[in-house]
Amino acid sequence: MGIRLLINAARFAVTFLVATVAVFIFMRAVPGDPAQIALGVNATPELLEQTRAEFGTDRPLPVQYFDWTLGLFRGDFGTSYVTRQDITPLILDRVQVSLILVGLAMAVALLIAVPLGTLMAVNHRRISGILLSGLSQVGVAVPGFLAAILLVVVFAVGLGWFPANGWTPPGEDFADFLRRVFLPVLALASVQGAILTRYVRSAVLEIMSEDYLRTARAKGLGRTEALVKHGLRNAAIPVLTVTGVQLAALIIGAVVIERVFVIPGLGSLLLDAVGNRDLLTVQSVVMVLVAITLTINLLVDVLYTVLDPRIRKKA
Repeated sequence: MGIRLLINAARFAVTFLVATVAVFIFMRAVPGDPAQIALGVNATPELLEQTRAEFGTDRPLPVQYFDWTLGLFRGDFGTSYVTRQDITPLILDRVQVSLILVGLAMAVALLIAVPLGTLMAVNHRRISGILLSGLSQVGVAVPGFLAAILLVVVFAVGLGWFPANGWTPPGEDFADFLRRVFLPVLALASVQGAILTRYVRSAVLEIMSEDYLRTARAKGLGRTEALVKHGLRNAAIPVLTVTGVQLAALIIGAVVIERVFVIPGLGSLLLDAVGNRDLLTVQSVVMVLVAITLTINLLVDVLYTVLDPRIRKKA
């Protein structure tokens, strides 16, 4: 098991380094001079040269890459080309908001998906199972931003139960935090919950046809008891794979939701940086998103080993 963890950690490191090269090259392929963008079209050549030296963009590209990468490992993302502010505290502040939003949304999605997906599988030949299956298909087809707009129109504008936008840190006013986070979390969780429900249903249906589950029922266990004691652990393995993929997708999908609800997370920071052509901030935010996604994949691999004894034995 220790060797498997080392292999996964090495894969994480190599993938992260490859991603730094790809992101750096893509950002340098974007047309435009950061110094020219920061100073405007009326800047003098002398001032442009001075600003390029200040930004470090006058140095060779390999030197710029290694300085930026070493800064990433030190936790130093550099200084914004546009605002001239330190990017590190800004990203650290925004990433907390995004992780809270995404973590709550995934927790709610799983709370929806696991019981509903299991119920759909157990009752797949009954009217209730068919109706739930159709409802989940509708949820999969609805885009996240559309769900967000509908929730705002109904619960914020129409009924006035929740604020339409804004963010309050949980440590500042927890009650107001819950009121403001409810709609964006529900918008993210509804779509992801519908997708995960379909996968839970498929996984449980496959498990229900296994020989060991029929043997458990032949020994006197009821269908629900046999499924809970012997089936759900095995069904969790394919669902875990999909959950890891969906969690990574949820982080990217939160970019749009943060914009709709005016939430100061990584998504809003990324869109603002793109609009201002602040390339260093863009590539730093993208690398943070890459690191979060790779960390999720690493955790999924570790959980595989914990849940599946066959993997532990092979390791």
